[in-house]
Amino acid sequence: MIVIGLTGGIGSGKSTVSDHLVDRGALLIDADQIVRELQAPGEIVHAEMVGHFGPNILCEDETLNRQAVADIVFADKEALRRLNEIVHPPVNREIRKRIREQADSENLLVLDIPLLVEGILAGGPPRYIVSGILVVDTPTEIAVRRLVEHRGFSEEDARSRIAAQVPSEKRLALADFVVDNSVPLEELRKQVDAAFAWASELPTTEPTPEPEEG
Repeated sequence: MIVIGLTGGIGSGKSTVSDHLVDRGALLIDADQIVRELQAPGEIVHAEMVGHFGPNILCEDETLNRQAVADIVFADKEALRRLNEIVHPPVNREIRKRIREQADSENLLVLDIPLLVEGILAGGPPRYIVSGILVVDTPTEIAVRRLVEHRGFSEEDARSRIAAQVPSEKRLALADFVVDNSVPLEELRKQVDAAFAWASELPTTEPTPEPEEG
């Protein structure tokens, strides 16, 4: 098993790159998808979020109103810190579990982790063991346009979300391979081919153990 971390800022186009890697035979663990699964009604993260932030964060069908949550946490650093305390531990455990399930696989395993670099910069034991880090990089203006045109953000909100993240320079400083996703699709595919070839030659990766209690 070879595990790589895939990361990039909001609007960088990580999903497009991960889709191309999967087309080439890679297996994908998508942190955002796991978050959505654990935030579904009946799951522990859903219950803890409602318990802390109240029922106003729910839609009529009991699913989370993600815009309501965003409106709370992006205007209040303490609320964001508490949200992270609720969401990150169970999500990290689930990611490590899924990595261990692929320990005997010969496929390339891609961890799509938006906050991978933030976790490294925070220090402490690694949340996941990876053999390399692939960063998807896109100029800010292109990322803003994508968020506005494809995800319904206002321009102000898009710029605010980008500004709240780790600067791209810090992300690039930790990259082992960089994909420039500001280019036409055909050129992007060539870069992903090169990234897949690079990743396939990396050393095998040990499964990430659970951190010791206490």
